[in-house]
Formats: sequence, C-alpha cells, structure tokens
Amino acid sequence: MNVPRELRYTKEHEWIKVEGGEAVVGVTDYAQGELGDVIFVELPAPGTRVAQMKAFGTIDAVKTVSDLFAPVTGEIVAVNGALKDDPALVNRSPYKDGWMVRIRLESPAEVNALLSADDYEKSLGAHA
Repeated sequence: MNVPRELRYTKEHEWIKVEGGEAVVGVTDYAQGELGDVIFVELPAPGTRVAQMKAFGTIDAVKTVSDLFAPVTGEIVAVNGALKDDPALVNRSPYKDGWMVRIRLESPAEVNALLSADDYEKSLGAHA
C-alpha cells in the first residue's frame, strides 16, 4: 500500500497536497483498493464552497458508493475533468492522474489538523 510521506490525510481516506494557496485532493491508495473498480465520480463545479470534513461529492465503485469529504474549507477552483471519461484513473493513479479537485484554502491552518503519513498508516492498522 502506497502512503506518500509528503501528503496529509483524513480518517475518511482522502489525501491533500498543498501547493501555494491551493490544495489538491484525492482518495488514498487504500481507499481505491477497498472500493474496487471506480465507475463514476461526482464532483462539484468550480466556484462551489466546501467546508472541512463535509461531503463534497461521491465516488461510485463496483462494491459501494461513498461520500467524499473535504479535508479543508475553501472554494473549488478546478475539477479533474479526465475522471468523467476515465473514472478508473482513481484506481490506476490515486495520487497523480486520479486527483479530484483543487481547493483554494480559506484557512491554511486546517491542514495542521490532518493526519501525517505515519498517523494515517497507524489509523489503518486496524484495517490492514
């Protein structure tokens, strides 16, 4: 299982990478593995405001439909349009091509409340 050290994580299995005043968000390798083949991703339009740990979309997979939770509060500034035609990018490349949204950070300090890679791995201990 791949848990990149430079990212932060939620207990709900989203990852976040801060780039300047924006955050790239996706689901973890663990999450995509548990979901199985992703068949559809429903994401909000750019301009949508999201709140930390509130649902902002859904991911539909063969096994289940799951909510996606925003790791931080802010405004959606970009959505990965490639997922519309190829939602399985989430399975093949969860940390690169399978990213979901970019959020303009409203409160950068919220990132500090997220899990480090080590803490995320520990949280998975009960699942792994």
